[in-house]
Amino acid sequence: MEQVNNFDTTYKLYYAKVYRLCKGYFNGDNDIASDVTQEVFIKVWENLSKFRNESNVSTWIYKIASNTCLMYLRKTSNRKVVHTNEIPEMITGADLQDSEEKFFKMYSCINQLEPGSRLIIMMVLEDLGYDRIAEVMGITEENLRVKIHRIKSKLTKCVQNGRV
Repeated sequence: MEQVNNFDTTYKLYYAKVYRLCKGYFNGDNDIASDVTQEVFIKVWENLSKFRNESNVSTWIYKIASNTCLMYLRKTSNRKVVHTNEIPEMITGADLQDSEEKFFKMYSCINQLEPGSRLIIMMVLEDLGYDRIAEVMGITEENLRVKIHRIKSKLTKCVQNGRV
């Protein structure tokens, strides 16, 4: 089991992973992901002394990150949305390389998933072990494997058709 030595070490080890996780929640929006990542590490700092080493540090941090992202999404979903008839300009295929287009499309599809599924697939993309993902999500590994299979099927359909 991982031990927490100090905040600086923990921050350096997990900042990039938490940032990528947050970025996945917010459809690649760097500014929101950065703000929420900072909020996650403020919570880690404030609660580091309460961490009892009953789970891995990474599991604890991912749980804080997922809860913080979900709370942010809940707060923003209560805001009024202004609709417009104008369609924003999209980056054309000529501007992007083929691999970047696929990456953008996959991010778009991941963003269409419900928050729990989005968290699972982002942790899979971070190469977090199934045992840790199951622990963060509070489900069995068997249930996790079924969910991952379903998520991957949805993402495959989305990449091909454009909608989950």
